[in-house]
Amino acid sequence: MLILARLAQMLFVLFGISVLVFLIFFATPGADPAARIAGRSATPEVLAAVRHDFGFDRPMPVQYALMMKRLFVTQDLTSFVNRGQRVVPEIVAGAPVTLSLVVGAAVLWVLGGLAIGITAALTRGGVTDRVLMVAGLVGVSMPVFWVGQMANLLTQSRMHDSLLFSWVPPLGYTPLSEDPVLWFKTLLIPWATLALLYMGLYGRVLRASLIEAYQEDFVRTARAKGLSETRILMHHALRTSLITFVSLFGLDFGALVGGGALLTEVVFSLQGVGKLTFDALQNLDLPVIMACVMYASFFVVAANAAVDVAYALLDPRVRLKRG
Repeated sequence: MLILARLAQMLFVLFGISVLVFLIFFATPGADPAARIAGRSATPEVLAAVRHDFGFDRPMPVQYALMMKRLFVTQDLTSFVNRGQRVVPEIVAGAPVTLSLVVGAAVLWVLGGLAIGITAALTRGGVTDRVLMVAGLVGVSMPVFWVGQMANLLTQSRMHDSLLFSWVPPLGYTPLSEDPVLWFKTLLIPWATLALLYMGLYGRVLRASLIEAYQEDFVRTARAKGLSETRILMHHALRTSLITFVSLFGLDFGALVGGGALLTEVVFSLQGVGKLTFDALQNLDLPVIMACVMYASFFVVAANAAVDVAYALLDPRVRLKRG
């Protein structure tokens, strides 16, 4: 029942987002898609013909229904800028690139965040704790596009011929199915660049949650029973502390898969959904922008639903409340 309820909520939210996005791009006063398609010097007759051909002269509910049909059913929605270019195949082609980037970076930042948070919590107040927290703050503060540009400057130009970075391939993307080794080499620097932004933040959040968990009664009870510190950490404190960690991860992962890794893709010339969104925004290509927003919305909403399920698995108190 919980899964069905969450699915119904997802569909309702996605419907609301689709209506809102359509109204913003096609019904806002001054936003005339026909004028962008016809060009600046188009005559009133040409504008009228374009409006009729694309259905812009119909009532808004009809326009919305036709747009959703072309996007989700027939999947023949085309770009306003690149005539004849279908939007859905472009997103499908870019999705594996974005997924490869985000999944690899997520593995790095989750492992790094866990290592930083646990080490800092166990050495609370010590030199190691302070160093890790300062390093995490520095990592969070550095813009991803700057880190990416510096990485490219070193690995692609200044030190590319050195033994340290001679293995780094040119910018771009190689599919996993074509060459797994080259795929890994191409994405390793982008993974590290994107993960650096989140690793410190997740470490700081986990440290705070662990310190708070160590003050709880169930930890005191576990110590009174004579359990080892390792068992207390892994089976008691860490499990409850991961709730906030998982919540952050679900939202960040969903947003990044939906195109939130835009700057990283642009800097490293990865033709993913983020780069597709960036190009569409530069050209104000409304169908592509709307399709990318709907794609991103699906992953963000799905991530929220997955976080709710993860809550119930990690914290028995959540299951009791919902039961």
